[in-house]
Amino acid sequence: MYGNDHNGRITSTAGNGYRQRITAQQAAELAVARVPGQIIHVDLELDNHLLKYEVYILTDQGVVYEVVIASKDGRILSVERED
Repeated sequence: MYGNDHNGRITSTAGNGYRQRITAQQAAELAVARVPGQIIHVDLELDNHLLKYEVYILTDQGVVYEVVIASKDGRILSVERED
């Protein structure tokens, strides 16, 4: 379900009632700003009552990173190198 928040931003509510405020595209843009490279995959996950994006990036050096971003406000929660 989509709607507007108090600031006029478009939001959606996942089936479980958690509000999503940024899009997958916005999460991907935030992630590559932090870790330059090619987006491999973007997942939306619910973890401990926090809806977050997991963005997987392949760098020019051939290394894959997972960048976790809070869907509510676009905060980068973690950056981890995948083995």
